Amino acid sequence: MATVVEISATEGFILDDPVYGVLDTSELGGTVFRDISSALINASIARGKNRELDRFTPGRFSITLNNEDRRFDPNYTSSPLYGDIIPRRKVKVTVDGIQQFIGVIQDYNFDYDPDSRSKASFIATDEMGLLARQTLTAGTATPQATGARVSAVLDMESVNWPEGDRNIDTGVSTLGADVFDASTNALEYLQKVEASENGQLFVGKNGQLFFRDRLDATPTSDTFTTFADDGSGIQYTRVEVSYGTELLFNTATVETPVGNATALNQGSRITFGVTSTSINTLLSTVEQAGNLANFTVQKYGTPEYRIEKVIINLRNLGTADKNTVLGLELGDVTKFVFTPNGLGSPIEQFGQIIKIDHKIDQNRHEVSIGVTSLDWTFLVLDDAEFGILDLDHLAF
Repeated sequence: MATVVEISATEGFILDDPVYGVLDTSELGGTVFRDISSALINASIARGKNRELDRFTPGRFSITLNNEDRRFDPNYTSSPLYGDIIPRRKVKVTVDGIQQFIGVIQDYNFDYDPDSRSKASFIATDEMGLLARQTLTAGTATPQATGARVSAVLDMESVNWPEGDRNIDTGVSTLGADVFDASTNALEYLQKVEASENGQLFVGKNGQLFFRDRLDATPTSDTFTTFADDGSGIQYTRVEVSYGTELLFNTATVETPVGNATALNQGSRITFGVTSTSINTLLSTVEQAGNLANFTVQKYGTPEYRIEKVIINLRNLGTADKNTVLGLELGDVTKFVFTPNGLGSPIEQFGQIIKIDHKIDQNRHEVSIGVTSLDWTFLVLDDAEFGILDLDHLAF
């Protein structure tokens, strides 16, 4: 299998290029990607979040490269990359032709040994990291759906997110009128919109900013990937199981600009003791806040036994299964079949992907898929797995 890492470089006239190779136009050069994979020692990709109630963080790519020929030395004028080893250059990672990351380089580090066994490394983040360094443009917002509010922020002069790099759902929740403060962090504000919707906000492996409303984020049983240890799905090498109280909340307060709402799960409070959480939102009504609070204490009122993560060695898989794994994105649905130590009946559990990590070296390529349990999710009408009425898993 082929892992290809490319960094962007600025070129002048590019022979035969349909844009930058036309002499009678104003375009005399442009950006190209240069393959640096031959120098790869090891690399990693980390995208997503660790727990369901966390916010998605900027995706991160790190790589260590052989630098014995000083190819990655910014001061070495004989390097074919001279002038392009600078921060904020783009980096793109594909595996067997399927893109897994695109972002911008933030920092370089160099390790020079006297015996010339030198290494270069750099760290890159996706453009959610740029949002974290931007602020809102001062102004006002009228009441609108969450998707419209996300688009309004992305359109701001101080943010200016490219139109072609967006994948924005309409949204189900309605946000109230708001005054934009020029000192407000853009990413923190968008994550407040995400919390108001109970949706998902992240940058995909294709570089697009995704905003999935809570209905789009709801799974269906005809679009999942199965991982199994009994031959009924894609083979994995290791599984991690969690069973505890880190996601146990039986008291929830949802804050809005027009008032707050609190919901209790009394049975859970009696059994497990009182555990509380608060959600700060931009919702336009206390009624919406109450619905979100009630949903929260019902969903998180009981400790859950959940398959938290599976690790797959891509080199053990056939082409079709490998491509399926490489095609997965945050928010996709999985089914796990797991028989601990081969004893007893198999455990079957659905999960929604919240984290995708890669660890790559010369001999191994591991993909780690972290999920949140779907034992408690929105009702999906007529769905064989998620449309069972007597489970009391209703949407709001």
